[in-house]
Amino acid sequence: MNTPALKTRSYEFTFPDVDTLLKVETPDPETVIVRATRNSFSERRKIAFIRQLAAEGFIADGCQWYPLPAGMPQIHWVVDVSWLRLSQAAKAHSRRLTFFLVGGGLVAWTGLLTSLLLLH
Repeated sequence: MNTPALKTRSYEFTFPDVDTLLKVETPDPETVIVRATRNSFSERRKIAFIRQLAAEGFIADGCQWYPLPAGMPQIHWVVDVSWLRLSQAAKAHSRRLTFFLVGGGLVAWTGLLTSLLLLH
């Protein structure tokens, strides 16, 4: 019998006031992994964030009572920046822009230098 694999749900959140990005992953109904780019959340703020996620339906309702007693879903906070990757499209766009700016600068510099030498 083929059992379909559970799909990991993930959500990204930005907190500019503390310069932190969060990625919340739910690989299974019993586990929540919160990946943060910085360790800038106090315990009180972590609890409020988890409760808000549960209230809005991003994670299981049982997580509303975080910190959780034994036998409840696991919540793991990890400081990890490995999930921040640029897409291939963004890399290609920045490469094209760089070539355009450097090439345009060289053409402008050559034109100015040529006009300076011809007028002298």
